[in-house]
Amino acid sequence: MSATEQGIASLDVRVASLSAVEREVFNRIFKVTVSRGQLNPPPTMHSWIEEHFGSVEKTREQRVIRVTNLVTGEEALFNKLRESRPIKTISICEVPASDIGNMVEPDPFDKPLLDTPEDVFGRIEGEYCISASNVAKYEGFHGVIIFNEPDPLRFNKEQVVDYIDTGYEWAQKAHSVDSEAKYYLFMWNCGGRAGASLPHGHAQVMLGRSKHYARVEQLRRAAISYRQQYGTNYFDDLYSAHSALGVGFESIGTKVLTYLTPVKEKEVVLFEKELGRTLKEKLYEVLACFRDEMRVTAFNVVLLIPPIAHTDEDWEGFPAIIRIVDRGNVVSKASDIGTMELYAANVIASDPFEITKLLKECLGKATD
Repeated sequence: MSATEQGIASLDVRVASLSAVEREVFNRIFKVTVSRGQLNPPPTMHSWIEEHFGSVEKTREQRVIRVTNLVTGEEALFNKLRESRPIKTISICEVPASDIGNMVEPDPFDKPLLDTPEDVFGRIEGEYCISASNVAKYEGFHGVIIFNEPDPLRFNKEQVVDYIDTGYEWAQKAHSVDSEAKYYLFMWNCGGRAGASLPHGHAQVMLGRSKHYARVEQLRRAAISYRQQYGTNYFDDLYSAHSALGVGFESIGTKVLTYLTPVKEKEVVLFEKELGRTLKEKLYEVLACFRDEMRVTAFNVVLLIPPIAHTDEDWEGFPAIIRIVDRGNVVSKASDIGTMELYAANVIASDPFEITKLLKECLGKATD
């Protein structure tokens, strides 16, 4: 395979072409395994294959790239051919309103002061949103940031920044009530396919006690082990490995990665040393690119930060991290996750190199 071949299918070739220093850093974090998938379709299948995949030859020999993050244990299996799989869809009139931006009645978030409870410390009101207490909690402090704009896909930069700011203010207020509650999580499930139970745009916020949530704690411990073994910051090296391959870049101080071991399609990771205005604005720009250029209509966002108050744990070098992932076609009857994702490894059809190209274009021209 030519070293000039584009895309994730040539990842092993790209890694081999890195400088010795770049390759050493990459190999500390990632392991790339290439396997060859072969099949022999009967002539009766040829026309069906050509219709969906372009040619029979594309399916006879398939290159599957397996990328393992040796530090965190995350893993992804890439085969772009899977984008062309025939997937049964449903009529647009069958799509839940939460997935096409329309509303259904009743909408409990339409009048939050009347139809939602407040937390014991009251409500936090932003310019474009207001907080409520989650009725069915999975944490002691578990709130909802209800957007004034009901359509979850209609947002601008100032709104996204305000959602993050209001959520953080909610966490500070909760901490003032319980000084042992220090571990904050901000989540935005956009659309029913992404896990939102109500169509009206909203995010969720939590503040836990004792320790951070399991996967955040796992990441912290992995980063400490990496620093102890190599004497460098894991997140800095993670960025360097992506940047060297062309799937990572900086945008006004924010590091942007199209992650090589994504949890699902098109995963983008943003991080800075601290949660500042620029990181929030870059979140908006990535989401606008997802929505406007990649036609993403359902997504998940999570903000991971160190504890909001002092703890005895080692959080040195742990940045503010935002992860964004596409949750797939809203008119598809097929789920975007199955047994592989739940119990084995993540199966990915999108190409990180193609996503990065679009992101660079979008973040270079991003506006309100």
